[in-house]
Amino acid sequence: MTKAATKWVAYTRVSTQRQGRSQLGIEGQKHAIAEHIRAHGGVCVAEYTEIESGRNNERPELQRALAACRMHGASLLIAKLDRLARRASFLLSLRDSGIDFVACDLQGANRLTVGILAMVAESEADAVSARTTAALAAARRRGAQLGNPANFTDQGRAKGRAAGRVALRLGANQRAADRLAHINDLRAAGCTTAGDIARGLTERGVPTPRGRVSWQSVQVKRLLSRLSEGAK
Repeated sequence: MTKAATKWVAYTRVSTQRQGRSQLGIEGQKHAIAEHIRAHGGVCVAEYTEIESGRNNERPELQRALAACRMHGASLLIAKLDRLARRASFLLSLRDSGIDFVACDLQGANRLTVGILAMVAESEADAVSARTTAALAAARRRGAQLGNPANFTDQGRAKGRAAGRVALRLGANQRAADRLAHINDLRAAGCTTAGDIARGLTERGVPTPRGRVSWQSVQVKRLLSRLSEGAK
């Protein structure tokens, strides 16, 4: 079986309107990204460019890029690490989001290693966790009862199932929200019916919440209904 090609979402950023208008810096970033894909393989499924300070974590194009990563199961590809963010807290939150990213200028800086670059103290937390695990294992060997007995009652199990349903619902809401920007763009372009939007999403290559490549009007209606319910 042929291995599926790696999917990339390219993100470039400059800090000023002047740089954005002149393409100063953006062309160099795009060249580095293209060279990375040429050398390592894969396909770029979406590109986003932003004119915003790296100290500002509220960046709409970056949020759209991250949504595209979730939709396509892709990794975020940037030319330089400082194009992504200058705040360690933002890099750590990106790592914890589950989205992989690669910086062309520092191949070791990705979701799995950025914590080391941002905060060395995390190793101590891991050591504490390991000591706790070892202590619990020793307690089990001594015959100690671990855990909250209330969790093993019918009421406790019911609470666990309810929490699972909430987690599933939140995941479905996130997948719907990731596609909202594309739907708004299509509406602005004159798509007024669910069928028009479905055709537009299919043409754009936006995957359905179940990862399929072709949209039906009923899927659009369900997604819009979910978004409407979530806004209440």
